[in-house]
Amino acid sequence: MEYLLSKNVEYVCECGLLKPLTNLYFCRHCLNLRCFFCCHHEVDSHFCRNCLENIPSGEAKLRKNKCNTCFDCPSCTLSALSARATTIQVPMTKEVKEGGEGSEIEASSGKMVSKKMYYLACLACRFSSRDVGISDQPSQNFFWPEQEYMHAIRFNTILNHYYSVVLHDKQLKQEERRRRSTKQSKFPNMTDRTGLNVSAIRRQMGFDKSAAKPKSKPTAIAPSIAEDVDDLPEEIFTQPINLKNITTIQQRFTQPANQPESVKHLYPQHKNLSIKRSIRCRHCEHNVIKPEYNPTSIKYRIQQFASSHVPEVRIIKCDQLVPNKSALITLKITNPTMNDMIITIMDLPTEEEEKMMIEEMRKNFEKNLSVSNKSSLMRPSLIEDSRIVSCKITAKLELPDSSFVINQRDDSAEFDDDVQSDKKDPKFILWRKANKIAIQLSITPNGELKVNDDVKIGFSMNFTYSSVPSSTPEKKETQRYALCARIYINAGKIVQ
Repeated sequence: MEYLLSKNVEYVCECGLLKPLTNLYFCRHCLNLRCFFCCHHEVDSHFCRNCLENIPSGEAKLRKNKCNTCFDCPSCTLSALSARATTIQVPMTKEVKEGGEGSEIEASSGKMVSKKMYYLACLACRFSSRDVGISDQPSQNFFWPEQEYMHAIRFNTILNHYYSVVLHDKQLKQEERRRRSTKQSKFPNMTDRTGLNVSAIRRQMGFDKSAAKPKSKPTAIAPSIAEDVDDLPEEIFTQPINLKNITTIQQRFTQPANQPESVKHLYPQHKNLSIKRSIRCRHCEHNVIKPEYNPTSIKYRIQQFASSHVPEVRIIKCDQLVPNKSALITLKITNPTMNDMIITIMDLPTEEEEKMMIEEMRKNFEKNLSVSNKSSLMRPSLIEDSRIVSCKITAKLELPDSSFVINQRDDSAEFDDDVQSDKKDPKFILWRKANKIAIQLSITPNGELKVNDDVKIGFSMNFTYSSVPSSTPEKKETQRYALCARIYINAGKIVQ
């Protein structure tokens, strides 16, 4: 878990943000890294993670994104409530018919029978629906009674008011857009078959041209009137406070409409629905992540995580860092692909070169956007503007003098404990093991650094990427590309 959350080694996205490799995606059509902001996020399906019921989007909107049958515990807010069975003694009943009009139920004298009833209980904190006075129900799938809120009518009135405001603004924008649009010709178009213009056709069909459609107006709501606030009771200053009977902030946030102050008024809340989302690249509109539609499946139809395509860099060991003194740092590089990679470590681009790269990317995107607009009717995507990397280098890195090759990933070689070594490898390579390699580099922190200051280094890693062959006959052969990834490493802190 520490590895997934660590930010000691960060990669540069195309938009200029620094992210760990586990938080990045790789678009195999653009051949670039994509972060959270460089992608579209689309909701594929709604489901309940407790009962795994798949709910359509329209029905989920009517349910206010909540499950009808599952409840969250209002006390611990961690686990779901489960239905528990119990038996109670009730008088035996029998049906009495009266002239075929109907039937009535009468209780027989003195005889008691057992009846199964259900209540909600939390297996984590022992909260139950009986604690707040909810009666037991004859079926576990029965609709449990919900709490009534004193301001529910006011909330619905305000909600309807803002719905009408949005609709009114939308109609005004459409009318203004219609006025600004230029007409193609100042003469009416004549139809080919009948020789009638549009106005004549509308009159024949019964549409009155003079009758304009009424515009929707926002519904008026009564403004809220400030009421006198009651004084605090005297008991609050005299009696001691029992914190066990007072709700926490988290418990009140789970019930925003009521916000109970006492634990006795914590009612079970319907469980929020979860979603399965697909992630799409903003530049080429291809899917980067596409999950399975079935809520019981955790597999992906398309998964292009950067950790499966880009070499992974980790810190193994680093000597004590002192200003103006060289220290050795050991890095481990892993090849996650099924093809050999040629790695070359180079200097980072300068600020001027970075600005030229950003300008070139902007021109290429505008060119591709103009071509796609002519061939597609879809609305163009808004992309994240590229920026210069904000991280500053505080140490000098001695780069390797040659390139090196990392073997392909082999799952069977993971169980081999033998460390491989090759006499032909350069001196900066310490060892090899399957698709992993360890290199040792020398760094020299700057002289103006003080104690406990972070020492940051960076380099550009050029690597060869082999694309996956597609099913089309034109691209059955594997194609190799030379890609580049900029990496920034936090080597540690300055010591005395």
